[in-house]
This record gives sequence, C-alpha cells and structure tokens, in this order.
Amino acid sequence: MTELSPQDLDDLLYARTLLENPGLAVKITNAVGTPIEKAFDLLPRNWTDVVHRSTQRALEIAVNSALLTLRRKNTRQAANTLHKFMAAGLGAAGGFWGLPALSVELPASTTVMLRSIADIARSELHDLEDAAVKVACLEVFALGGPSEADDGAETGYFAVRAGLAKTINDAVQYIAAKGLSEKSAPALVRVISQISSRFGLQVTEKMAAQSLPLLGAVGGAVINSLFIDHFQNMARGHFIILRLEKIYGRQTIEEIYKSLKGEEYQTGNYQ
Repeated sequence: MTELSPQDLDDLLYARTLLENPGLAVKITNAVGTPIEKAFDLLPRNWTDVVHRSTQRALEIAVNSALLTLRRKNTRQAANTLHKFMAAGLGAAGGFWGLPALSVELPASTTVMLRSIADIARSELHDLEDAAVKVACLEVFALGGPSEADDGAETGYFAVRAGLAKTINDAVQYIAAKGLSEKSAPALVRVISQISSRFGLQVTEKMAAQSLPLLGAVGGAVINSLFIDHFQNMARGHFIILRLEKIYGRQTIEEIYKSLKGEEYQTGNYQ
C-alpha cells in the first residue's frame, strides 16, 4: 500500500472525522434539548411528498443560481462564517413563518449552502470550472453523515459515492460537453433526483425541528446554522479526500480511510 505523507495522512484522518460524525438529527437534538422523534409527530401526514418535491426543486434552483455565478479564486480560506450568517437569516424568516415558508426558504438556503460548498471546494484547490468538481459540489448533499433513517449498509462515505457513481459520471460527461445551461437535461435530472432522495432526509429533520412549539425565528436561525454547518463539514471532508485521490488514487485513499477506524483526529493539526 502506498504511504501518505504525514500531513496528508493527518488531513485524511480529519476528513474521516468530519464525514463519520453524528448526523444532523443528533446535532439538532443536542442543540434544542428535545428528541427529534417528537418533532416528527408534528409534521403533516403527506410531509414526505412535500419534502421530495421541495428538495428536488431547491437543488434545481441552486445549481443554476450558485454554481454558474462563482468565479475561480485560488485560496485556502473559505467564507464559512459569512454563509452561516446568511443561512441563519433565512432560517429566522422560515422559523417565523413556519412550515408554509418551506417553498421559499429551502431553495434560498440550499443556494447559499451550494455556494458555500463550492467555496470550500475552491479552498481545497479544486477548479470550479471542472465539470467533475461542479457535480462533486452537488454530491455533498447526499453525504448526510450517519443517520438513524438510513440503511446502515448505505451510510458509509465510499458506499454512498459508489451508489451514485454511474449517475454522477453521466452528469459530468453531459456538463463537460454542454455546460449547465440546460437544467432539464436527462443526465442532470437523474443526478438531482437521486441526490434529493438522500438530502430530503436531512430536510425532513430540519423542518421537523422548526415545527417544535416556541422555537420561532430564533430557533429557525439556530437550526439553519446547524444545517449549513453540517454540510460545510461534509464538503470539507469530501474535497479533502478528492484532493488526496488526485495524488494517490481512489483505491489507496479508500483503503487507508477504512483502516483509520477508531483513530481520533487531534484538533488543530489541519492545514
């Protein structure tokens, strides 16, 4: 097995720590002090269908309003805090107006998150003009982290990527050939649909929490901050790994990633 440099091995351990952390539901429960399962009981019976339609539409809007407007800038500093403030503001509005605001708040929040994800990709020295990087930004929304709602066999980082591989490759080839201007192209519709089915799990958890009595605008801001922070972590881990795969190859990185089980990252070593 190829050996990684000490810094690259530390980076990989950091990425694994981010990607294997508890899912969004656990983070929300810890923040609001109420088990997320209680919040699910407050959602309407047809909420699954509403979330599916809303998440797919939100991703379609985000692709065309976020990825197309970013410009290349080589820097290791991502504007995470700015994007968190923006997401918190949108969450406050959503929390004030409640569940009916989903159709407006979710696309706006998803667009902010996709811009933040792309900014993180850029900070890891990926080229945002590369079709594979554009699709990898979308792929982050499928990387929700461990969740009780997931099938345990499908929650591993590399397992999720393997399940998306063909759809992702088709979308990359399409974007490389024709760009992102035709959002209704079958290749893009398929990748958005497949990703939205997993992203919808986190959206359901977010909206369930926002439906808790007495949370209101402040609670909405807190939950949206957790929401974007969660996906910023997924993005950082994802793009560290993609950066290392360019150097060492995917098989090597996957084997070492899996061998790191049980090891803990020492905070402060990431560069």
